[in-house]
Amino acid sequence: MRLGQWISLLALAISVYILWQIRQVLLLVFAAVVLATILNRVVQSLQQRGAKRGIAIGVTILFLLTSVFSIFAVILPRLFQQVEQFSDVLPIALEQLQARYEWLQSQIPGNILGDGQLLEFTIRDLQSQITSLPRNIFSFLRGSINVVLNLLLFLAATIMLLVNPLQYRRVFILGFPSFYRRRADAILDECEVSLVRWIRGTLISMAAIAIVSYIGLLILNVPLPLVNALLAGVLEFIPNIGPTLSVFPPALLALLDTPWKALAVLILYVLIQQFESLVLVPFVMKREVSLLPLFTVLAVVVFSIFFGFLGLFLAIPLLIILQIWLKEVLIKDILNPWHKPSLTNQERVESLLDDQS
Repeated sequence: MRLGQWISLLALAISVYILWQIRQVLLLVFAAVVLATILNRVVQSLQQRGAKRGIAIGVTILFLLTSVFSIFAVILPRLFQQVEQFSDVLPIALEQLQARYEWLQSQIPGNILGDGQLLEFTIRDLQSQITSLPRNIFSFLRGSINVVLNLLLFLAATIMLLVNPLQYRRVFILGFPSFYRRRADAILDECEVSLVRWIRGTLISMAAIAIVSYIGLLILNVPLPLVNALLAGVLEFIPNIGPTLSVFPPALLALLDTPWKALAVLILYVLIQQFESLVLVPFVMKREVSLLPLFTVLAVVVFSIFFGFLGLFLAIPLLIILQIWLKEVLIKDILNPWHKPSLTNQERVESLLDDQS
């Protein structure tokens, strides 16, 4: 290769290395873009009703801050109170689980279930982790400077993008060749529509799952129904994996009463997941976002491995954007117009002779 090609390759490697080092910042900016895109729809809706953009932005931001403050002031104190109760109650449930496992082991001949040392070690580890859960949460909220700085960066970037989204959009489009900028602008429009549809459908699904879970847990008289219902609603944000994880805390708490109640909780959550898969998701997401289930699971796993906590929660919007750009650029603009070059007369004759032979 020539010297210029080596320099280009080196510049590309350095660029990839720098982007990888600042991947967390890029994910925060992407999250700000997602939130600003959603809030911009609210601003546009207020503008259509006669409000000026500055006033519409102020009202939208004020509503957002009021909602966040309401969560911290009203919901979180009760949530932390129930989390403390959860940390007190769950070790007892784990001890009862171990006792019932030992009883079941004594009833089955031949030591089929094993000696139970792994279960005992796991229960002890869970007990130590759960006992220190409230203390760890408060110390994490008090002492994590990075979390505060990241939150401030996220909010500042969201407000800046919301104040003047067209300017940042033009800067992004300038990164494409001049002949492709109109096409890139159209792809960005499709990304915006898909993100708004996704968040709308996701919020509806989260609220529905939380309400249904709360009602079901109240009927079964399971301890801490609010915490478990909120947990089920939040984990609904993580498709396929989240709903499965949400069943373990209420099932363990149900063991405090009787084993049949734990079985009832399992049946309840299976029914809720069937309701989600057969009724809620097809109804809500039918015209919102089209994602294949296997791709969603792979996206959650892969992005969480490479990008950690942020990658876990941003996996679906990242997958939506990636899917749109691959479909529009790679498939529609490159692969679909790709035709096999026409054969010369000699090549056509040789092809016919090969077919006859």
